[in-house]
Amino acid sequence: MVTAQAQFLYSPNNCKILHMVRHGQGVHNVEAEKNIDALLSPELFDSPISALGWQQVADLRNYVHATGLLKRIDLVVTSPLLRTMQTAVGVFGSEGADAGWKSNCPPIVAHELCRDRLGLRPCDQRRSMESEEDDMWYPEAREPYEDIEARGIEFLKWLWTRPEKEIAIVSHGVVLQHFLYVLENDSADPSVKTGLCRRFNNCELRSVVVVNKGYVSFSFATNMNQCSEIYPSNYSQKAHPLLN
Repeated sequence: MVTAQAQFLYSPNNCKILHMVRHGQGVHNVEAEKNIDALLSPELFDSPISALGWQQVADLRNYVHATGLLKRIDLVVTSPLLRTMQTAVGVFGSEGADAGWKSNCPPIVAHELCRDRLGLRPCDQRRSMESEEDDMWYPEAREPYEDIEARGIEFLKWLWTRPEKEIAIVSHGVVLQHFLYVLENDSADPSVKTGLCRRFNNCELRSVVVVNKGYVSFSFATNMNQCSEIYPSNYSQKAHPLLN
């Protein structure tokens, strides 16, 4: 149901519903709480999710089944790091040995543009896939936040080439947060932006409706519960400094 706060109508052909999910708690998250320098350890290479992370995955899986959300999702896009792929298959995939690839669940694809912040920390370096090495990660320094937002722009452009309308994105807290900055909502109500762009908790699901106005601007229709309230945004790709 659309509430009285709705201000605009958009054609569904120009909208996509994005369900953004941060991965379940990783082993590296546990170690970082003890000592942040632990993230530099090679032993945390492409860190998997922890025991608590698996429970978080199970809880979210129960939620998407109980609410009927799973049936509405057309596609799941995941970061290629182990913890996100474990989360994607655990939440949205089928049960059994070939989980994630049966016809009764949405297809799951990995995309490099939504992977974690690059550089320096081995936990954010992905393992080789077949013969493909990780040529995006570098050991010298951390990826600048501006570069994450640039990836966000390219990732959103790619999403608009997809025919699917309702898409789950399983990624990483800092990446999802900066992707939302790209789609920055400048509603008159500051609590909207604060709630939308705050840091993600592990296995948190946050849903937004993104409106594409011919690659000139994006707008949000968003609500933390059922995406029922619509808020305008004046974000313009042409005005974004990363596109200059």
